[in-house]
Amino acid sequence: MRVGSVVARVAAGVALVLGMATPAAAEPPGVPFTWWQTYLTTPDGTRLHADVLRPPGLTDDAKTPVLLTVSPYRSHLAYLTHPLPEGGPSVENLPVDDALRAGYTYVLVDLRGFGGSNGCPDYGGPGERSDVVTAVEWAASQPWSTGRVGMTGTSYEAWTGMLALAAKPKGLAAVAAFAPVVDPYSYLYMRGVSWKFSGKPVTDNGIRPADQVGLEHLAIASTPAHWSDSPEYQANAVSMPPGCAERYVDLTTDHDAANPGWRERDLMDDLRGNTIPLFVTQGFLDANTRPDRVFEMWQGLGPGEHRAWFGPWGHTDCHTKCGTPFFDGELMAFFDRHVAGKDVEVPGPRVRVGQFDGGWRSETVWPPADSTRVAVQLRTGSYADRGLLPGRDREIWSVSQPLAEQTHLSGMATAALRLTGPESATVAVELYDIAPDGRATIVTRGIAPVRPEVDLRLLAQDWPLAAGHRLGAKITDVIDDVWSHAPSNTTVTVHAARLELPVLTTPRSPDLTGGTPDMHARWRVEKSFQLGPDILNDPASAVDLPTSR
Repeated sequence: MRVGSVVARVAAGVALVLGMATPAAAEPPGVPFTWWQTYLTTPDGTRLHADVLRPPGLTDDAKTPVLLTVSPYRSHLAYLTHPLPEGGPSVENLPVDDALRAGYTYVLVDLRGFGGSNGCPDYGGPGERSDVVTAVEWAASQPWSTGRVGMTGTSYEAWTGMLALAAKPKGLAAVAAFAPVVDPYSYLYMRGVSWKFSGKPVTDNGIRPADQVGLEHLAIASTPAHWSDSPEYQANAVSMPPGCAERYVDLTTDHDAANPGWRERDLMDDLRGNTIPLFVTQGFLDANTRPDRVFEMWQGLGPGEHRAWFGPWGHTDCHTKCGTPFFDGELMAFFDRHVAGKDVEVPGPRVRVGQFDGGWRSETVWPPADSTRVAVQLRTGSYADRGLLPGRDREIWSVSQPLAEQTHLSGMATAALRLTGPESATVAVELYDIAPDGRATIVTRGIAPVRPEVDLRLLAQDWPLAAGHRLGAKITDVIDDVWSHAPSNTTVTVHAARLELPVLTTPRSPDLTGGTPDMHARWRVEKSFQLGPDILNDPASAVDLPTSR
């Protein structure tokens, strides 16, 4: 056992795929703790490495509630810019200080094939689900545990929390999952089209095609051990059984959603009706874990004391990046109520929504119950599936009249299209908020392979279109900085295009104070461009946008 202090250090450099967002500034010094390491054994014999952190001064059998993070990213040298000189777990971007200060034991467990654990990385498969169940039930059964375990994490570490919700292991009391994966296929592909990856919002230039994700995770799995780690840890850190890498890459580079490996990793059916308390956050601009199925998961939850933060941010846990000071307090109150069993109320509304106009509001459900479908007929025509340089031959624009009143989009827009073209081509639909000066800001988009009939779902959004603004819709081949697509160099003809918008029937006003969101302002500056008069003043581009009221 070692005595030390937890210091939440900044992880500099490029974030790992499915890793946590990096805070903008260092955290205050940490709190004292005691630390030891151990190994757990799963039913199939896999040995999982665990780090256990306890508040100082407790006897070995003094019972505390437990917070748990199960991760591929907690190798003792995972954060190479700020390793612990004396060795020990990487705790960046985790609420370890808050947990220890509140009297929790904090446990970190390495997924199979990562850190000090042996076995094959499994990318959310049955092996990793077994790892999560083993970790929760082990933590709940220890003599120093009250038997109640909460899980927390961002990105992949939120994915393992969703694996726990799906499996319902004994002792699981609550889960906090920030920017989680609930369906790894939709994380890598949208209708078979490969996403590009960056740690920035969806219109930023992608830096990693989806097909490279498997290779990157295998590189993470080979992070060396700390020089003071045990021989078992050191051996597990740099080697894995034969065939692991090949199976991992074969799965993650398969674009076919019908692959049984993808189907068994889709958690949506197992999460439907869940009653274990869940605290989830998801940014509409998250370019890493794509948000569309997270909102679907949220809508399918069963009764329970669930909480959600949704809004205009990227890949983050809302600790520093979502624009309000309330996140940490709400999170610890959530755990105190559901894991520690304290008689406390969790402050704030059931759903906290950050709007693109900078306001914050409360909702009981999201999308809101009064979000109704408004149909818009889009222009038809032809476009070139060439995916190289921008040009009018690649796009078909539709532009509404200036809006007489605010129109608030809240939910998932869809488009139904009838097309002629090769199946190797793609069709994408983008929506824009066009200001009176002609500046167009991206709102949302979606993509699918060309078929005679395409039902296309755009990414979810919550966006007030101000009075005097116009809605623009663009049909094109591919958005080059969002998806990776080999162009067919052919022409696609759009015979019919019908857009359905999720529009609020009841006006909303911000009713939550204290926030200082700025993502919407940066988005409008950085993610917009000037539309030319050839589009804005072209009578052929004009479409009607019916009112919802």
